[in-house]
Amino acid sequence: MASINVSKEVIVKYLKKIKRFMKKNYFEFFKNEPLILFFVFSVLFNTLLLRIITVKNGLYFKPLFIDMFLIFIIASFSFLFKTDIGKRRYIIGFSLFLTALCIVHSIYYTYYDSFASVSLLATSTFVVDVGDAVVKKVIKYQDFLYLWQVVFILYVVYHLKKKGIESKNTKRNRKNGFLNLFVTGVVGLALMACFMTPVEWSRFGKMWNRESVAASFGILVYQINDVAQSLEPKINNLFGHDKALKEVVDFYEEHKSVADKNDYSDIFKGKNVLVIHAESLQTIAINKSFEGKEVTPFLNKIVKESLYFDNFYSQVGVGTSSDAEFTFGTSLMPSNSGTVFVNYFDRKYNTIQKSFKNNGYYVFSMHANTGDFWNRATMHENMGYDKFYSKSSFDIDETIGLGLSDKSFFKQAVPMIKNIRDKKKKPFFGTLITLTNHTPWSDLELFDEFPTTWTVDINGQKVTRDYINGTTLGDYFRSVHYSDQSLEQLFGDLEKEGILDDTVVVIYGDHDARISKKYYNILNNYDPYTDEVRVEGDDKYIDYNGFKYDLDRKVPFIIWSKDGKYKKKISNVAGMIDVSPTLSNLFGLDNNKYSLGHDLFSSKAKDNVVVFTDGSYVTNEAYYDGQSGEVYSIKGDAYSGDRIKENSLYADDIIKISNNIITYDLIKELEGIDEKNKS
Repeated sequence: MASINVSKEVIVKYLKKIKRFMKKNYFEFFKNEPLILFFVFSVLFNTLLLRIITVKNGLYFKPLFIDMFLIFIIASFSFLFKTDIGKRRYIIGFSLFLTALCIVHSIYYTYYDSFASVSLLATSTFVVDVGDAVVKKVIKYQDFLYLWQVVFILYVVYHLKKKGIESKNTKRNRKNGFLNLFVTGVVGLALMACFMTPVEWSRFGKMWNRESVAASFGILVYQINDVAQSLEPKINNLFGHDKALKEVVDFYEEHKSVADKNDYSDIFKGKNVLVIHAESLQTIAINKSFEGKEVTPFLNKIVKESLYFDNFYSQVGVGTSSDAEFTFGTSLMPSNSGTVFVNYFDRKYNTIQKSFKNNGYYVFSMHANTGDFWNRATMHENMGYDKFYSKSSFDIDETIGLGLSDKSFFKQAVPMIKNIRDKKKKPFFGTLITLTNHTPWSDLELFDEFPTTWTVDINGQKVTRDYINGTTLGDYFRSVHYSDQSLEQLFGDLEKEGILDDTVVVIYGDHDARISKKYYNILNNYDPYTDEVRVEGDDKYIDYNGFKYDLDRKVPFIIWSKDGKYKKKISNVAGMIDVSPTLSNLFGLDNNKYSLGHDLFSSKAKDNVVVFTDGSYVTNEAYYDGQSGEVYSIKGDAYSGDRIKENSLYADDIIKISNNIITYDLIKELEGIDEKNKS
């Protein structure tokens, strides 16, 4: 009993010492430094608010304390100023900066489900071109809630000046103030580092899944890490080249790309190719009807006459449309640091466009936007296009959304294609990039009426419910209906000119429409009889979770020819990275040995793993979430831990190898090594 009493006395003694320490170093400190106190906790509240609005983990203690300790360190440097004026300017300046940071991330997350990066500053000028879309569909009132912090700090500064309250700016007080905050921040961060799991540290180092890094480490550490990661390629260009080259060479030695001849090899050899890069076209719109009226009646007909991949995913990063073009052409993944079209346009890439060109094709692209948007004019030349017909090549006679309407674009494109066919006297490969179906889908009066309503019989009376009419998703379906009409017009005009007789048309959706999950929940759970959305517990309720939402982001991939000889629905999972090797097989082109995708008609297709830029992946059996590490079984079967690990390592390899190739411009070196090995 005596030993217990002694232990209690010792504990009480040390608790009193801690209390005196806290009172002397923190309670009295913050009492004498109210501006610092208000700065720390107002910024902390904003970072907490950002996580509540975005990743929705406001109560998670790790990012909360990490943010707090880092704010301590930021605030500590205010004591290096000898006067209150300098300290106040420092605090106000950082308040403005951190508030702007929260606003930018909040807006960016709405569209991308991720956080912004300094490496994307080069693409910020594109916001001007899509300003209408940003204002109408992306920016929300909640994005400006963070401004309260700046207003609050300005009020505190004004109040302190008015009351004549000043800090004790002696050299000793400034030194103690700096050390108190700085040391507390550093020690606190060191302690928090012990709580981070190996998975969290792995994601922190790779920075492939920005959302998970911000969720685990807080937005401030995320931003510091982002700056370091953005500078890494420049540093690595000096120091990391040899290691990256060895990793890439070893990868291709282990995964040799060998052409797998099959029943579909060379079936379109020598034919013309028209590729339709369909803006924001999702598979969910195909075979969808409202009030008995199909959203895409023409595409519904086309897919029955085509090689149609209905389980196909775009694999874009922050470069969206440009990433789709890049992955389509190169069979590489998009860059995880910036956008290839803007940040890495001066590298060498092996592309499907160059393959067609090397086989005697004339290769062109058409897009009724400016040539500098996504740096397309430069990058299309690099990819092997002979000519890029941009905005200046078209008469902007009808504008919908971001520019020339798709119907006018296609109408003007057909005579150009006819002229190419007649004058070049050689087969052609052409890419037509559409524009109208880009968010915000606001010029509804220029589209045909297409109500996304639901009419039911209630007590003998017909009652029409709005359903999703007037919502973002409803507007999207109405826009897709217009796009479908545009494609029907294009096919009709091409048929009149005899172009379809010897031409294969390839259609793909460049990426999903980035529409909020809540609208898909309405689409799946709306009850027209009660005019309400079913909730958990209702008999007919469908649990539309985040996994199903991610899986519904698939886009169509269609390969059509007029004779209808080759028509089949292929449901094996596939991705944009697989397009180049697939087309190479169909058209009898040499295989690109640096492809990271697979021919979708090869024996490997059934075991395909489609990798996304954040480390997530999908197979025919399961979807793996790279952020949470959770697995969703698509077929309801158990998915073994060994397969999860194996596919996760494969996903990591694909992302790393692709980034190494892009960052260090390794294609030309790989070709040099291959030539040396041949001789």
